[in-house]
Amino acid sequence: MHRRIVFINALVCTWSLPLGAQDVYQLEPQTVRGKIEAPSAQLEAPSETGSRLGITLKQTPASVEILPGEVMRERGDLSAQEAVSRATGITAAGSPGDGSSALVARGFYGPNSVMQLYESTRLYVAAGTITFPVDTWLLDRVEVLRGPASVLYGEGAIGGVINYVPRQPDRKVGSIDLLAAIGRFDTYRLGAAASGPISDRAAYQIAAIGTKSNGFVERGHSERVSLASSLLFDVSSDLTLKFALDGTVNEPERYFGTPLMNGAINDRLRRQNYNVENGIIRYEDYWARASAHWRLSPTVSLRNEIYSLSADRHWRNAEFYELLPATSEVFRADYIEIFHDLHQLGNRLDLSVKDSLFGHANRFVVGFDWNKMRFQRTSNTPFGGDSTVAAFNFDPGLFVNVDPTVPEFKSDTTQYSLFAENYFEATAKLKLLAGVRFEKIDFKRESLVSGATFDKSFDPVTWRVGSVYDVTPITSVYGHISSAVEPLASLLTLPANRQQFDLTQARQLELGIKQGFLDGRAEATFALYDIVKEDLLTRDSADPTILLQVGEQSSRGAEAALRWAITRTVSIDANVALLRAQFDKLTENVAGSAVSRKGKQPPNVPERAANLWLTHSPHAEWRWGVGARYVGKRYANTANTVDIPPYTVIDAFVSYAPKPSLTLSLRGRNLGDRDYAIVSYSDTQFILGEPRAFELVAEARF
Repeated sequence: MHRRIVFINALVCTWSLPLGAQDVYQLEPQTVRGKIEAPSAQLEAPSETGSRLGITLKQTPASVEILPGEVMRERGDLSAQEAVSRATGITAAGSPGDGSSALVARGFYGPNSVMQLYESTRLYVAAGTITFPVDTWLLDRVEVLRGPASVLYGEGAIGGVINYVPRQPDRKVGSIDLLAAIGRFDTYRLGAAASGPISDRAAYQIAAIGTKSNGFVERGHSERVSLASSLLFDVSSDLTLKFALDGTVNEPERYFGTPLMNGAINDRLRRQNYNVENGIIRYEDYWARASAHWRLSPTVSLRNEIYSLSADRHWRNAEFYELLPATSEVFRADYIEIFHDLHQLGNRLDLSVKDSLFGHANRFVVGFDWNKMRFQRTSNTPFGGDSTVAAFNFDPGLFVNVDPTVPEFKSDTTQYSLFAENYFEATAKLKLLAGVRFEKIDFKRESLVSGATFDKSFDPVTWRVGSVYDVTPITSVYGHISSAVEPLASLLTLPANRQQFDLTQARQLELGIKQGFLDGRAEATFALYDIVKEDLLTRDSADPTILLQVGEQSSRGAEAALRWAITRTVSIDANVALLRAQFDKLTENVAGSAVSRKGKQPPNVPERAANLWLTHSPHAEWRWGVGARYVGKRYANTANTVDIPPYTVIDAFVSYAPKPSLTLSLRGRNLGDRDYAIVSYSDTQFILGEPRAFELVAEARF
């Protein structure tokens, strides 16, 4: 509690600066982010995520998408992961074990395969866990790059990259936004955000939100407070400095899933929580960043960012549940207590040149990344303890620590990389892009129990080449080939039994088209891709006790998206993803026998996903929308013997603005009260989604 108070007071004292009313001069063009009124405007928007060269989505030979923050909040998407699941082909699959942040993209699952950034900076994954950001109130937008991106951000990102971009200082106009909301399950939210100029050379923003809820399961209490703040200062007409401090203290509901009855979700068990009475889930994340942008000339600029990130996490819960039908009891096991202590210090420097080459327009960037990570895990491994309780009207009991909770291991990881990108306009219609990244990773792990140590080094090289051809001024076709690498386990927690193995390798071939039409009122995108991931761990078919790094997984699919302002008052936003994901070569040890999983679908990966939103503004004061999210059938294991059923969830909102400064909204989620699983936590229990819920929201802007 003391740490939380110090954190909040520091932010308030540092960034609570007076709003200025005067106009300020612009040192460089500024892109105003927010709700996109004309759907086709997105193709002409620059993206920080698809490239470091400042090119637009239409110019990028890859699948890139932007979700504006105002749109996410209007639809009632409260968490960052909930919001990004509206993007094409992205599905949420988070659980308390991974910080409720795991995502699926293009047939690949989890934080190691779907990288998550915060303002283009990554927090390295430890034990498959990411715990920041959590709330859409802090976000200006989310940018999504689908497909391998190791060449841009380092190892990982075979399925894609999610970049959460926080609110930014407004140089021109001062504003204050306030939010108050009340919803089902005793849910309350209070938020505030302020931004504006301080002087003709400085601007600031600060946003904060607190959320409290009793949750939809018994003993599902949760609460969190999140903040984002930044200060922008023009030292001169050529040099701009930015300082940012963000963070969250999060205590999510201590719910690890609902046991299955006869292999299926049972409505009678939906509200039960089989965790112990004194279970704990707590995350604290803090991000401090300082950056400089120096315009050396009209064509040359230098950027540098230094950042310090930390994450402290604590779990203490009974996490495994299995229903015993014969006695109507629930067997509980895995009494787990784990602490994470993660610190990351990093620096990113790049030099950009926008000039001509051989008489043709050309953009070039070269840079250097450095990161130093220290991680320690404390736990009560091997997680003993079990108990049995009645399925209903039971005493949840207290956590029993059969094994002592002691420091388990620590690791030190240093990452260096040199990267370069080039974008060359070969003709007025043909553009060529190429990128390469040389990386060096040094890892050291020390057991705090036995004192044993081991070192491991990786030096991957990743690349991509692509081209864009403008068939017409509003139609472009593109293609690219890219490579990527990924660790066999989270890099910072690489276990000793993986030290002899290398990184997995992946490559992608993608072809697509981006089209604007109807005089700028609509845009459509379509992509085909083929991804192959090699060097997975598999068992020797002759001797299943032996591990070999020769496994293979592939994914082939098609994605389409449409954004269309049908009339001045009606718009539609739709996307669909179809794919075939499978293990091409994988053998497992099942009771001492080698069993092939060739042709099986990877766990928690749907082969069908779609989103649809229809929005109507019949009057200047009224606006309503209805949306549907579909996620296809998945499996809970590599054997594909436990089905996770497909689901469709209907959401809606209606808002009334009696005056420009005030908006009142009613938002509904899962209107059909559908029982559905977000992800499997084991073969016998699923993490269920929220039942039908409504929320009343009042928002004011001054």
